[in-house]
Amino acid sequence: MELLKNTIQIGLEKPLKLLHVTDSHIAFADELDNERKHKLLGRAFSPDKEKYLYEHIAYAKENCDVMVHTGDMFDFVSHANTVKAQEILADEHIFFIAGNHEYSQYVGEAWEDKAYRMNSYMEIERYGGFGVPMLWNTRTVGGVNIVGIDNSYYLFEDWQLYRLKKEAKKGLPIILAFHTPLFEQSLYDFYFEKMPFETCSYLAGVDESHLERYSEFRAYQQRPDEPTLRMIEYIKNEPLIKAIFAGHVHFNYESNITDSLPQFVTGGGYDGYAREITVF
Repeated sequence: MELLKNTIQIGLEKPLKLLHVTDSHIAFADELDNERKHKLLGRAFSPDKEKYLYEHIAYAKENCDVMVHTGDMFDFVSHANTVKAQEILADEHIFFIAGNHEYSQYVGEAWEDKAYRMNSYMEIERYGGFGVPMLWNTRTVGGVNIVGIDNSYYLFEDWQLYRLKKEAKKGLPIILAFHTPLFEQSLYDFYFEKMPFETCSYLAGVDESHLERYSEFRAYQQRPDEPTLRMIEYIKNEPLIKAIFAGHVHFNYESNITDSLPQFVTGGGYDGYAREITVF
């Protein structure tokens, strides 16, 4: 396990320890899954990805109050992955919000949008569901409201903004957990420094001037709509929102969305990365 450590000071009476994990990409298929699902088991991720996930869970139980997993715990939709999710997420020590791969049927074989996501969601429900909310999740721990929002396809929706405003009315400090990081200039620049031949940065809320270097397909896929822009504006201006945890890009990065709002992007759990964040 590769452990990073950070702190956030928001004025808690007692420190709260959170373990941020993301992008584990574990994968299973069984006799109820077709041959295409079984072939996906050979996708190129670390052979130790499952071992690392269980190491993260064990570390969180021993050292932290909660493990916050920001999606892509599973690599694709399958009966076996759904059954495994029920087993893992039954542990109340884990807080989870879905990423795009939780809804991916065959990994990149189709245009993935809201309708695609909901078709996959219904298939998962037919298998019995994950046992926890996938689109929206909240939990209060140690006086902090952890709010998980599914933004797995680079967009937010107005119902999510409505519910986030309701959460803010509780008056508790909020930590947001979602899969896709928000655009921020240094993160955008760092992404293209690491991967100069990429055709996009895989961030939410990228404006038109920064979309110019994207391929036509990726710009269309990731261009923010009005509900997304409204949500991001609210996030930037709500003083109760104290931090953002995100993943998706498979590397570690820390920066600020505003002067007072840090965003912690954690590397792939499949490579052992996890981030312990102490809030005090």
